[in-house]
Amino acid sequence: MKQIRVYLPHESQPCSYLPQQRSRSLYVDPRLELGQQELTLLSQNGFRRSGRVVYRPECPDCNACQSVRIQAQQLTLSRSHKRILKKNQDLTLKVELPIDGALHYPTYKRYISERHSDGDMYPPHFEQYQGFLLEDFGNTRFLSAYLGDKLIGSLVFDVLDDGLSSVYCFFEPQQSGRSPAMFLILSLTLLAQGLKLPFNYLGYQVDGCQKMAYKTRFSPLDTLIDDEWRPKPR
Repeated sequence: MKQIRVYLPHESQPCSYLPQQRSRSLYVDPRLELGQQELTLLSQNGFRRSGRVVYRPECPDCNACQSVRIQAQQLTLSRSHKRILKKNQDLTLKVELPIDGALHYPTYKRYISERHSDGDMYPPHFEQYQGFLLEDFGNTRFLSAYLGDKLIGSLVFDVLDDGLSSVYCFFEPQQSGRSPAMFLILSLTLLAQGLKLPFNYLGYQVDGCQKMAYKTRFSPLDTLIDDEWRPKPR
């Protein structure tokens, strides 16, 4: 395993999750070519990937961002989860390479425009999409759901030594009644089960941020606290 160099900038910026807070991140040296082993170790230590940028929050006055992961082999399906799976049983799931992801840009564009027009990814453009979701370290795939030949949504994920890591999900806004994001996360967790991988890494859960609350609907869930993964109380 190669040495992993990280750096912490001095400046902070407004937090996109908690407007009253300032955010700052610890970054992996962007010149490094990371392999699956290094990316696994980084995920185990609370890092996330955005394109080829790998980071972990190190905010000056806040520690609300907590890394969470689903224990895939022990996944408990709630009644709500079972309804979502049944509602989407007419869909076909495909695992695709990022090279095919450009075909999904129109869906991404509609998703950002209609669901996140107040966010920092609006207005969407292809170069942003490419840098965010198509540039990777060779271990990224798309889990895509189709109705016939029509794309309903995609969950971009990384393959790690100890699990799968959910990077980003987008879907056709008019299909929101299907709960496509929850369906794809459940499907990816079931895929991890089938691959006999223990975890689905979900990124950061932020108490006080409604957009992140869906992550607490999965069980059993681990949380990274003081550099130790601990079961999250139900």
